[in-house]
Amino acid sequence: MVDLLTEMWGFAFMRRAFVATTVLSASVAPVGAFLVLRRLSLAGEAMAHAITPGIVIGFVMAGLSVMSLLIGGLIAGVGVAVLTALLARKTILRSDASLASLYLIALAAGIFILSAAGSAVPLKSFLFGSILGIDDASMILVGGVATVTLVSFAVLLRPLIASTCDPVFFEAQARHPMLVEQGFMLLLVLNLLAAFKTLGTLMAVGLMILPATAARYWSSTITGQLILGFVFALASCWIGLTLSYVLPETPSGPAIVLVAGGFFLISLLFAPLGFGRRLRKRQTGQDLPALSTPNAPERRTR
Repeated sequence: MVDLLTEMWGFAFMRRAFVATTVLSASVAPVGAFLVLRRLSLAGEAMAHAITPGIVIGFVMAGLSVMSLLIGGLIAGVGVAVLTALLARKTILRSDASLASLYLIALAAGIFILSAAGSAVPLKSFLFGSILGIDDASMILVGGVATVTLVSFAVLLRPLIASTCDPVFFEAQARHPMLVEQGFMLLLVLNLLAAFKTLGTLMAVGLMILPATAARYWSSTITGQLILGFVFALASCWIGLTLSYVLPETPSGPAIVLVAGGFFLISLLFAPLGFGRRLRKRQTGQDLPALSTPNAPERRTR
């Protein structure tokens, strides 16, 4: 085992992959935790599809430049987020229906542009990830987004907690509650874009949501969920990369997400707030109804 790890660490591309996923885990963990707490888990998946046309347009106009794909995806993601908020506030549609409508339009537009542009085989690596082939520009992108995310959460943490626990009170007290919502969505878009060269926009959502949902079964506090979410994400990345090295035919991105799914299933079955809690309660008889005995005296009611 030690020889295997030493051999794996001897390759530069494996060292870069481990460093990139470690930084990415620290960045996506708080975003995923609040997506779960705010019941916006499917919104993360929707935004991953919503940035597709921006990435496609950036690829068509400037090729495989990281900056062009970043700018295109950022414009598309922020545009969908802003339009979703406006439709939810100004029309009869709720935010979930507005987001679903807009991301479907954006996804169809991306596929249409992709087909009309012709050869787009290289774009597949951006949609499904190429963590073992990450370059310097992508490393800088991941590090920059992680820095912006952690600094932003240091500023937005208290407003986010308030809006998550009591949104009505927060909207009544805050001067500009929409800024917090849009700031959080901007961080979501940035992390999706940071992950499109590593895990791909589709696999990145799994690294956000699965460790966060697994952590939810172990802790009822926000601090505990943030810490455990990072631990599960980091362990998923390291174990997934090791599996992809041991089994060369295994793609690294799906391997990482499958390991995260394993942590989720283990937490679901054995964590204190999962099925294990219900089984323990049944064993102790706390969930069982009180049984009436034939010899017990009847209660008199007046």
